[in-house]
Amino acid sequence: MKKTYKIGFIVFILFAFCLSLAGTSLAKSAKEIEQEARSALQKLYSTSPAALELSKKAKGILVFPKIVKAGLIVGGQYGEGALFVDDKVKGFYNSVSGTFGLQAGAQTFGYALFFMTDDALKYLEKSSGWEIGVGPSVVVVDKGTAKTLTTTTGKADIYAFIFSQKGLMAGLGLQGSKISKINPEQDTNKAKEPEAGNSGNSKTQTKKK
Repeated sequence: MKKTYKIGFIVFILFAFCLSLAGTSLAKSAKEIEQEARSALQKLYSTSPAALELSKKAKGILVFPKIVKAGLIVGGQYGEGALFVDDKVKGFYNSVSGTFGLQAGAQTFGYALFFMTDDALKYLEKSSGWEIGVGPSVVVVDKGTAKTLTTTTGKADIYAFIFSQKGLMAGLGLQGSKISKINPEQDTNKAKEPEAGNSGNSKTQTKKK
């Protein structure tokens, strides 16, 4: 048992180190996640007409702007994203998965899930942790699929688009990724303006006669 704990601890340290090299923070605010998700979605639309077409009929769009995959024999993927319904944020989620096998290094990518049915969207919202590959059908859209994909030909519950891939690790995929709801901190701090009359030069001096 002690040996297992030591191995798990070493894996965690290695994964955290790889995340730091990739410049990823695990404590982003709700505002930061939303801004990055919106920006990533607009970039996806600019490069994929199929994604833009599906967005017109999608019941909801879950965007993970940056997933970090890192590993040394044992590895994992992690990222945070936002769910948009009618262009409004409906919730925040993380995407986590673990892998085992011949692998070393780190890479980053983003992905967006287009929920095409109400049932698929409800499955996500009611689930305490949804694993891709279980439940609603998910089709990963590659370049070939994108050429013929329209709102009339698309019959899957969910369509996934992977984008902004960086790095040389093999085995990029979404199968087995677990998506869970999170509650990131809200931005409530506002810059305090100096109150009038508090300056040290505000006192008037009177001349002695």
